[in-house]
Amino acid sequence: FPPSLQVFPSQDPLDRADFNAVEYINTLFPTEQSLANIDEVVNKIRLKIRRLDDNIRTVVRGQTNVGQDGRQALEEAQKAIQQLFGKIKDIKDKAEKSEQMVKEITRDIKQLDHAKRHLTTSITTLNHLHMLAGGVDSLEAMTRRRQYGEVANLLQGVMNVLEHFNKYMGIPQIRQLSERVKAAQNELGQQILADFEEAFPSQGTKRPGGPSNVLRDACLVANVLDPRIKQEIIKKFIKQHLSEYLVLFQENQDVAWLDKIDRRYAWIKRQLVDYEEKYGRMFPQEWCMTERIAVEFCHVTRTELAKIMRTRAKEIEVKLLLFAIQRTTNFEGLLAKRFSGCTLADGTVKKPEVPLPSTNPFLEDETGTETDEIVIEKSDTDKPKKPKVPDNPFHGIVSKCFEPHLYVYIESQDKNLGELIDRFVADFKAQGPPKPNVDEGGAVLPSCADLFVYYKKCMVQCSQLSTGEPMIALTTIFQKYLREYAWKILSGNLPKTTSSSGGLTITSLLKEKEGSEVAKFTLEELCLICSILSTAEYCLATTQQLEEKLKEKVDASLVERINLTGEMDTFSIVISNSIQLLVQDLDAACDPALTAMSKMQWQNVEHVGDQSPYVTSVILHIKQNVPIIRDNLASTRKYFTQFCIKFANSFIPKFINHLFKCKPISMVGAEQLLLDTHSLKMVLLDLPSIGSQVVRKAPASYTKIVVKGMTRAEMILKVVMAPHEPPVVFVDNYIKLLADCSTDTFQKILDMKGLKRSEQSSMLDLFRQRLPAPPSGAENASSLSLSTPTPEQESSRIRKLEKLIKKRL
Repeated sequence: FPPSLQVFPSQDPLDRADFNAVEYINTLFPTEQSLANIDEVVNKIRLKIRRLDDNIRTVVRGQTNVGQDGRQALEEAQKAIQQLFGKIKDIKDKAEKSEQMVKEITRDIKQLDHAKRHLTTSITTLNHLHMLAGGVDSLEAMTRRRQYGEVANLLQGVMNVLEHFNKYMGIPQIRQLSERVKAAQNELGQQILADFEEAFPSQGTKRPGGPSNVLRDACLVANVLDPRIKQEIIKKFIKQHLSEYLVLFQENQDVAWLDKIDRRYAWIKRQLVDYEEKYGRMFPQEWCMTERIAVEFCHVTRTELAKIMRTRAKEIEVKLLLFAIQRTTNFEGLLAKRFSGCTLADGTVKKPEVPLPSTNPFLEDETGTETDEIVIEKSDTDKPKKPKVPDNPFHGIVSKCFEPHLYVYIESQDKNLGELIDRFVADFKAQGPPKPNVDEGGAVLPSCADLFVYYKKCMVQCSQLSTGEPMIALTTIFQKYLREYAWKILSGNLPKTTSSSGGLTITSLLKEKEGSEVAKFTLEELCLICSILSTAEYCLATTQQLEEKLKEKVDASLVERINLTGEMDTFSIVISNSIQLLVQDLDAACDPALTAMSKMQWQNVEHVGDQSPYVTSVILHIKQNVPIIRDNLASTRKYFTQFCIKFANSFIPKFINHLFKCKPISMVGAEQLLLDTHSLKMVLLDLPSIGSQVVRKAPASYTKIVVKGMTRAEMILKVVMAPHEPPVVFVDNYIKLLADCSTDTFQKILDMKGLKRSEQSSMLDLFRQRLPAPPSGAENASSLSLSTPTPEQESSRIRKLEKLIKKRL
């Protein structure tokens, strides 16, 4: 609608946007007789025109009046703005006059404020100067009288007051007072050091002096003096306190060797108790003197032990080394319980960072004894696992000296693991393979659990000793014996396959009884293969967890050197070999039946009956082997599925190859083979749950392979059943059903039909001509796959064939 109609709606035809004068006149005068009213219509229109003119005239006059009113309102607004501007100017002039008046009034007040501020500063400075001068005099006098208690408080006050005069050091008197304070501090430091030297002489082991109130107050003064004075006091006291230790545990003393390492820690415990009783109140608590003595003892002990172990390295045995480390780590744990580690900030030992929570399930509760194993904190399996290196600021403060000698421990573990593997081999030979017990679902070999339990113990011990290069060396040992276990215990005990000719005839197949043994492996051997497969699967998963735990325990810079991928691949090879053995065994058991199938005279079959004896034989072997394998692999279902897939991928192509050997085939023989093929297809689809009380749906990946392979076998037989006249129809039907462009396959089909060489030659020429030639191989494959019948269509065709067979029977 036009804007005018939106604002003023109208039904008048004259107001329409698409007004047509001719149509409007025809509306007014539809017939010739209506022209008699033309004068009346003209008068109405003239009247309407006059009314419109009047309306327009009124509107124009109204607009003229509005313009005059607007100009008058604008003039009034301009006058009001001028009046407002005048009032604002008057207010501004008055404000300036008021400000000038206030400045004149407050000029004297500002002068008084400045005078007061200067006077206050002068009085305060004079008071500070008086306090400083008096304090310096008192400080010098108290220093001469060794009144350290009063000096401690006074010196701090004098130092605080002196800070106020830093900007007045240019004044000679102030500079002189500052120099007197520094001189008093130097004198106090030297005097206090002399008092401590007199009370605790560094020469000799006797202590003529002892704790006194004077020395206690002197320590308070040392807190205020240069920090070097405090450090010197601490250093001399600790050195004098440990002088007896250096004499008692000299390198040439029997008590200094590792077998008596307990005596070192017993000595320091007595000394710390003695210190607390005699000198605990002499030093300020914030000096942490007890902890400082213990830390210095640790540093000295680490140095002395490292020196004596270098000298007597050949005498270090594994048990002795573990004993010394055990006692040392126990002592470090005791220090962590007693002290906070605040004095280690300037030392070489740092508190380890708290690791992130780990969900690795490799380690369970870890406990150790106090004799020949490292004490391990018990961890709750319900909580996130943490590395077993204690969250201890003192960890390694002494035990770090043992790290260069951990090669003894690594060599010992190498020897022990070698003996453990040999024992596993001997036990397996002595006890023989595990007894068949399908109810347990293929138990893991006990030796596997023993191996990883020992690995766990070694890893925990080594991580307590060091998280550096020794952990890498231990990992190398682990890798070596994981491979040996895989080859000696697992692969070495897999049953060996033996070649045997199983050329069974149809007569022998007919004479077979239910449950007869055709498979190469016995029940015990099948159970052994499944047990080895389950063990390898357990080792694979546990080795991966072992790798993760080793990476958690080793130093961050060495994590990249922990890699057990090769060992996991080894266990994967064992699993693959085990599955291949099971497949080969069942596959070989079915070979005689397939051979018998290919040797039957299929051109002489006169009628279609039940499934052939070779089908019954194949089903019999499947029912014998598969339930045993399934029950023994109940704990590793994915590998049972792999077994089923590999068997299908092996059996179906072999069945098709034997199918090509069945030549020539009559129409009835082809129908019998088609029925047999369908029976085998149904058995293969049911293979994962065959003989089981609990029927499970076969995995989709397996079902797809069986349907695809056996459908191809059915299509081959259907092509054989199709008449070869006319040839064009036969060739097109072949291409449609098989989607196989290979001339070899087509040649085999012609052989199965029993055609003469001349007929085959013309057929082959026609086949090559009828082959589709798409632009690319991908499109060719896709077009051929689209023409392949679906499994549902084939199932319907099979059902029709079965009905036909039943009618004939």
